[in-house]
Parts: sequence; C-alpha cells; structure tokens
Amino acid sequence: MIRTCLFALTLCVAAIPATAHGQGMTRVPAQVDEGAIPLIDPEAVGANTEIWTSIGTERWVRNVNHPTLLPVLPDPEKANGAAVIVVPGGAFQFVSIDNEGYPIAEWLAEQGVAAFVLKYRTMQTPVPEEELSEHIQRIFAPTPDMEPIDAMQGIPAAVEDAQAALRLVEAQSEDWGIDTDRIGMLGFSAGAITTMAVTLDESDAPKPDFIGHIYGPMTSVDVPADAPPLFTALAADDSLFGRQGFGLVDSWVAAGKPVELHFYENGGHGFGSYKRGSTADAWFDQFVGWMTARGLMALPEPE
Repeated sequence: MIRTCLFALTLCVAAIPATAHGQGMTRVPAQVDEGAIPLIDPEAVGANTEIWTSIGTERWVRNVNHPTLLPVLPDPEKANGAAVIVVPGGAFQFVSIDNEGYPIAEWLAEQGVAAFVLKYRTMQTPVPEEELSEHIQRIFAPTPDMEPIDAMQGIPAAVEDAQAALRLVEAQSEDWGIDTDRIGMLGFSAGAITTMAVTLDESDAPKPDFIGHIYGPMTSVDVPADAPPLFTALAADDSLFGRQGFGLVDSWVAAGKPVELHFYENGGHGFGSYKRGSTADAWFDQFVGWMTARGLMALPEPE
C-alpha cells in the first residue's frame, strides 16, 4: 500500500497545472471560513502558515498547518441524515479548494446531505512562488546535485486529519442530524489516495461507511473484511490513471464487496466541479444516484 501511494503521489503532482510549478501564480488573501472547526489545537502547531494562491480563476491552498473541517449543512427540510466528508486533491502540496472542495459540498447539501470540506495539512513548500518549481523537482525528479525531499511526508498527516474529521462528525452527529451509519468520504486525486488509505488502515481508527474515489489510482489493493461500498469514477483520457486498468475494482469484486465503476470517454484528470461538456460531467448525478439506490439518501424513519 505504501509503495502504491508513493507512485500515485508522484503522478498526482503532474495533475497540478503547469502554472502551479512556480509560474503564473498570484498570491490572494486567505479566505476565513466562518464555522470551520480546527482539527488540531492551533496553539500546539504555532502560527498559521497557509498561503492562498490563484491559478487562473481557481484558488489553491498550500502550506496548510492548521487543518479544519467546514460544515456545509443542508436545509433542515431537505436533510436526510447522510453525511459526506469531501477531501480535495492537490498532490499533498496544495488543497484544490475551489474545484474539489466548496462547490462539491454545496452540491451535496442541495441533495440533503450534510457535507464537510476537509482542509488537511500539506507538505511545507517555499513561500516565494519562484522557488516552488525546484521544490517539486526535488520531490519527484531530483537531479544529482539536488537534495531529495521525501514524498511520503505528505500522506500520514492527511490521513490523520481525515480520521480526525470522521471522529468529529460522529461526535457531533446528534447536533447535525446525522445517522452515524451513513457517514461517507469522497476524495479526489490525492484526496482519493487519502480516502483509500483511511479505508485500508488496519488500526482501530474510524472508517467511512461508504466511499467515493474520484480519479484516484486504480491499482490493486488488499481489501479488508469490513470494506465499505465503493463508488469510483475515472476518465479514459486521464493522463495519470486512465491506463492503469481496474485492479482496484477487481480487488473489491474479488472480496465480495459492493463496487460501482464509471469509466468516462473523456474528462481528463481533475474534472471535479468543472462542466466542460465532457461525459465526465455526469459523475455527481451518478454518485447521488448510487447513494440513493443504496438507501444512503433515505429520510430517517419518524419516531
């Protein structure tokens, strides 16, 4: 699993727009999300170091050391008791908050699902944008004269934050009207790696009741006996994972666990909340349809 994650993490860096490798980035003010809940005592980790940058029209967050969980709750009249923790991608160097965070949570809330945007800890990158390209090269393609950076540093913190998010949602489930048997996790790219790592973790840490794995690695895994239902979506023209085969799906099938695969003709990597006129535009509606068919969207029985 660790070797698979390292390989996938290496590929995920390629998903960061070329401008994010140090050029075309514009520093923008950090957004302060009212209601965001700290997952770590801020005093224990020191000053907030996160940097918000704009790449085109999209904002990305890096150098996150104060992880938070932002509740995006549905109208009480629509609420159905289901919950989903949204885990954006960004190669563990960034959090793709605008494409794979806020809008996804808002869509879920419109469907009556209590959604939560996880802004997890990322690896620390150089503050000046012009030094970012070399930093990424030192992780994934260092030259002989460069001191390499261990790419594995980014995975454990994200997993710990995702597990903390699960604990928090379960602990506050009564206040938020959530059924503790219907708490899922929906991850994108590096967020899909995080979601899968949480699911496969062999410790007694909390696990999601169902998972969405969106354009993540498709390599085979050892499926645990308590593996949850899996929804996975990928585009055939995904330059990272589109030609890996379907070992992940085969693993779930071989273990006798529920799995649904959507393999789209086009959409590339990182389609997220974008509507580009591709077949992958349908993924969210199909995810909601899958949740509905599995009874995850059912309204709670009246007492």
